Amino acid sequence: MKMKKITLLFLMFIVSFNLLAQDKDEKKGGFRKENLFTGGNVTLSFGNSVTVLGLSPYFGYSITKYLDVALSTNFNYTSQRDNVVMGDKIRQTVYGPGAFIRVFPVHFLFAQAQFEQNFIKYKYIPGSNNSYPAEKQSLDAGSFLVGGGYSSGKRDGNTYYYVSILWDVSKNKNSPYTDYLGRSIPVFRAGMNIELFQGGGRSRRN
Repeated sequence: MKMKKITLLFLMFIVSFNLLAQDKDEKKGGFRKENLFTGGNVTLSFGNSVTVLGLSPYFGYSITKYLDVALSTNFNYTSQRDNVVMGDKIRQTVYGPGAFIRVFPVHFLFAQAQFEQNFIKYKYIPGSNNSYPAEKQSLDAGSFLVGGGYSSGKRDGNTYYYVSILWDVSKNKNSPYTDYLGRSIPVFRAGMNIELFQGGGRSRRN
C-alpha cells in the first residue's frame, strides 16, 4: 500500500509539472523541441569474482532551466562466483521502466527523485562439490530513489556530465538497492546528459 501511495504521488508530480510546461509553452508559442534531451549512464565493474554490466538510458524535457523530467529504462546484469562455497555461481538480471524529476537549485548541483519498476531474474548454480540446491526466482519490486548529484554545468544548454548518489526509500524487501537485511544501500551513478535540437548556439531561457 505504501508503495502504491508513493507511485501515485510521483505520477501526480509528473502530471503537475507537465501541465505547468504546457501552460508556459502555450504562452511562448507551444512545444519547444530545443528543450528535449537524452542521456544515460553505463555501469561496468569487474572483480576477482564479480562482474556487473549495466545500461540506463533516458529521454526527457526541460520544463524550465531549473527543472527536468524524463522517462527512463534500466538493464543490469550481475555475475558472481564463489558466493556461498567455492565453485558456485549467481546470475541476476534486473530490468524495467522508470521516470525521474531533476531540480537544479544552482547550475552545478541537482536534487533527484526517481521511480523504477524493476523485474528481477535470479539464478543460483551450485558448485560440483556442494549440497546446495539449484534455485531460480522471478521477482518484481518498485523502488523510489531520492538523492542528488553534481554536474559539469547546466546553464543555457542541456549537455553535461554528472555523478549522483541515490537511496531507495520504498523499503521494498525485493528491491535491488537493499542489502540482505533490507537496508537501503547507496546507488552511485555517473553519465552524460545530451541536449537535442539545440544547434546554432542558441540560448534557452525559460
